[in-house]
Amino acid sequence: MRWEELDQQPCSLARTLAVIGDRWSLLILRDCFLGIRRFDQFEDRLGITRHILADRLKKLVEHDVLRKVPYQERPRREEYRLTDKGLELHPVLMAMVHWGDRHMADERGAPVRHIHKGCGQAMTPVTVCSECGEPVTARDIRVEAGPGWESAGVLPNPS
Repeated sequence: MRWEELDQQPCSLARTLAVIGDRWSLLILRDCFLGIRRFDQFEDRLGITRHILADRLKKLVEHDVLRKVPYQERPRREEYRLTDKGLELHPVLMAMVHWGDRHMADERGAPVRHIHKGCGQAMTPVTVCSECGEPVTARDIRVEAGPGWESAGVLPNPS
């Protein structure tokens, strides 16, 4: 499977990786969730070349993960805002942060805490069943072929 062909795969994960699967895109999204919006802010925080940053931002805009919003007219300046589609990536990034906090933090612990505005408590992300609300892990899920797999003529390995 070639990197530039991921978006052609009959796999939702592969198609998602085609859009957000490189380190710079994920770090740009992290910064978006932290309130960073302007090109020069991304460039300063990430230490990324202008060319790579422009490329990743363009891709995220093309896939409707971010949108450009003008904040100044003369000269025209735009900032990048998360779309609804982009906001839906929050649980994905939270799961990655949680994994990093558990397995990659040093002796000082997690670098940031996520505080739930509703109750004021530090929280950790939990995956729950959409139907019954019960927490689920990988061992609690069975995978079955869906219409997208069947039409591609390829079936996932049974779980």
